[in-house]
Parts: sequence; C-alpha cells; structure tokens
Amino acid sequence: MTRVFAGIQQVGIGVSDVYEARDWYKENLGYDIVIFDEAAEANLMLPYTAGQPQKRHAVLAYNFQGGGGFEIWQYKSRTPVPPKFEIKLGDLGIFACKIKSPNVAKAYEAMKAKGVNLISTVVENPEGKDHFFLKDPYNNIFEVVEGNDWLLDLGKPTGGNAGVVIGVSDIDRSIDFYQNILSYDELVYDKEDVFEDLKEIAGGQAKVRRALLKHSNNRNGAFHPLMGNSFIELIETKDYAPQSIFKNRLWGDLGYIHLCFDVIGMDVLKKDCETAGHPFTVDSANSFDMGEAAGHFSYIEDPDGTLIEFVETHKIPIIKKIGWYLNLKKRGQLKPLPQWFFKLLNATRKIK
Repeated sequence: MTRVFAGIQQVGIGVSDVYEARDWYKENLGYDIVIFDEAAEANLMLPYTAGQPQKRHAVLAYNFQGGGGFEIWQYKSRTPVPPKFEIKLGDLGIFACKIKSPNVAKAYEAMKAKGVNLISTVVENPEGKDHFFLKDPYNNIFEVVEGNDWLLDLGKPTGGNAGVVIGVSDIDRSIDFYQNILSYDELVYDKEDVFEDLKEIAGGQAKVRRALLKHSNNRNGAFHPLMGNSFIELIETKDYAPQSIFKNRLWGDLGYIHLCFDVIGMDVLKKDCETAGHPFTVDSANSFDMGEAAGHFSYIEDPDGTLIEFVETHKIPIIKKIGWYLNLKKRGQLKPLPQWFFKLLNATRKIK
C-alpha cells in the first residue's frame, strides 16, 4: 500500500471552555455535527506536555456542508496559557484557519449581522479571489475564502476548513516540506511585497514573502467527500524577527495547536517521513481508543516545529445509542463513503 491523504481531518484549537467554544463555532461557523466528545488523559503527548500526562476534554466537530473539522481541546488538569505577545503575521506556527464559503461577500454580511469580530474588509488575494479575516472570542484568526467543492447543500454562508496560514522562517525549506511530505505539489503563487489585502491584520503592514500551495490531484479515501480539497499558505516575514507562537507554552494551550490529516497507509508514511528527516515524534503504535472513535495517530514537526498530526481512522460511531459503528478496517479505507452516510450523520449527530 502507498500512503494516501483523504484531506485535512481537523485543526486543533486549544480553548479554556470546550462547550462555550463548541457553541460559538456552531452558531457562527456552522460547526454543528459532533463525531466524538470525550474526556480522557493525553498520555502519549509527553514530548509536548512537559513530560507529564495531562487530562483533557476534546470535541471533534464538523460543518457538513463540507470541509475539515475542529478538534476543540481543553486542559482539565491545568489552566491553559495564552501567548505572552500579540501574534503577528509571519510568527512561527499556525496563524489562521481558512474557512471556505460559496459566496464570500454574503458570508461577510451574514457575520456582520451576527456581530462577529470582522478584522478586515472583503478584498482580493494575489490569486484574484475574495477573502476576509475574522477573530473568534478567543483571539483565533480565521480567513474566509472562496470554495467550490461541497458535500451537502445546507444553505449555510460558510463550510468547513480548507487549510491554514502558517508562519515559517525559511519559505523555500517549508515549500519543500509541504510539497514532498504532504503532497501540496502545486505552487499557486509565490510573491514578496507589502500586500494590500493583509494590511488590516496584525503584522500585515510589513513586507512578507507569501506562497500558496495546493494539491494538483483530488485526495482519496473514505472521508474525502466531507473533507474536500485544501490549501497551505506559507508566510515568511522580511521586516522583523518572527517568534514561535508556542514559545514557552505546552501543546494544548490556547490557540491553534496542530494541523491534522486523515491518512491511509500509516506504516508507509512513517518510513517516508523518516527518509525525509522528519521522523514521528509521537506514535500511538497500533490503535488509540477514544470510546466513540478509534484509530492510529502520530505527529511530526514541520521545519519550524509546527505540529502536524496524522490519523488513520479505524472506527467511528454512526448511531451511538444502538451501538452502530462504522468499521473502516473491514469496509476498506480507500473507497469514498456515499452521500447517504453523511446525510445520516447530519441527521443524527447534531449538537443539541
């Protein structure tokens, strides 16, 4: 078997109140489907939790119009720590999560009517497409971008996540990493300037080099119809020295904690990462069990230490009350799931 990426499974978001955040993302970004909701101990993340197991509560939520999910993550054994400085464009780590929309201008007006904190107007990016930025109540930045691949037509102004903006120290080195390991093989643009469309966000008044990557072929796998296509945008600042967003903090503290891919062929991926000089730093080795979901997960670091998670899903609940689970090891992981399956989840797993 070769390695296969189904898509971005989720972006991890460290919060101080998991249910408050879950409800905000439901009301304002349409994330109203929960796949799991579990409190447990994160005992395999010791390299990133000061060598100590940490109790946590995590909720995996999706917008079934289409796109990646959010793993909303709260420490229960310690108080999560915010950054000690204002995060600026180009600081090292995940700066923003991209949210796709069928109509960016309409999404802007819908969020404005709801009182969402819009931190930019609707402007064109270097590709000539509309986008804007907003901030949630927890200081996380989201970029609403044009999307054209959808799972279900639910009439929402936005879908799920379609990528991230990542600050890097050496953009050429990072382009190589994301192209060769994560198969974002197509360079949409690579420009250096002070960009008009970034001037309204922190650090956006400085000169940066900016590269947008996408994958030239559609992803594959059971969950690709939901996750869809995605982009990675890399930012290297030219006017100031970037800081690490998680400097002197732990994984799971407040903010974007990781970027997670749904994968098939973990053993092959492990060998490829080792060959490329980015070995697994965390590996569940066989199968994790979160009660409602099970699989195999691992982590690597990008060249600046941003955490990339891989999850090979083995089991997820369909209707938990009657013990109906989807076993992908038996069904097969490569064949895309039919639309009726996602319609069923959309009808049975809504946040109440």
